[in-house]
Amino acid sequence: MSRVIEEQDVTILEDSVETVLIDADLFIKYNSPEKAFKLLRGAIDRNPHSISLREKMRDIANMHRNLDEATEQCLALASLYIRRSNFDLAYDRLQEAKSLDPRISIASGLEAIRVARMPSQSGEISRKTANERPQIVLSGDIELISIFDAVQVIENSRLTGLLILKSESQIASLAFNEGKIVDAQAEGMDCMAAFRKIIEISRGKFEFTRSSEKFPVVISIASNKNFLLNTLASLEAERAEKQGIRDIRDEELIY
Repeated sequence: MSRVIEEQDVTILEDSVETVLIDADLFIKYNSPEKAFKLLRGAIDRNPHSISLREKMRDIANMHRNLDEATEQCLALASLYIRRSNFDLAYDRLQEAKSLDPRISIASGLEAIRVARMPSQSGEISRKTANERPQIVLSGDIELISIFDAVQVIENSRLTGLLILKSESQIASLAFNEGKIVDAQAEGMDCMAAFRKIIEISRGKFEFTRSSEKFPVVISIASNKNFLLNTLASLEAERAEKQGIRDIRDEELIY
């Protein structure tokens, strides 16, 4: 399907990315997934920064349960999306990679997103931080060590970094500057909305990675403990109010 013309020692590929995508779809249509994989792998080798090629490979890999390939493409796509400042899609691909292979750690990817979002005077600082291997200084099981306890340890040690929380249904994060909560992200939300989701996570794993750079202060609080307790109290009050409304409706139905 591909044609290469050699002219004056210059190799010219006539296949455009669009042609490769069309050919891959045809292979799938006629039940030749291995040919589609081979075609796309070759095209990706020649165009490693092509998002459309990698997305097509990801789609086909998921369709044919090639989970290793799908995971690899998700991680590569997350990196490409971060470079293009498309942080929402980068986050989605990291979550998908984690769901495909729970053994992998996406903490470095999440921190790279956080660092890329930070305003900096020099782009070199962001690139250097994003490429550094994160230093995990605290990790555990949320059922054994509660989020409240983990936050207290981070606060007492005055650590700056990212607390990643991983449950079966979501991946969330809390950012800390010198032990104090300054931002939260969960389920595509941030700030207070995200924190309210995070505080209700009761199962899963967590890990804290240190950062050499401080995070922008999105949540400004005086005390982590009071912030946690006030948020829990607010959630409990809302649940009680909703339960009360349901009880009244039930009584109306009975009578």
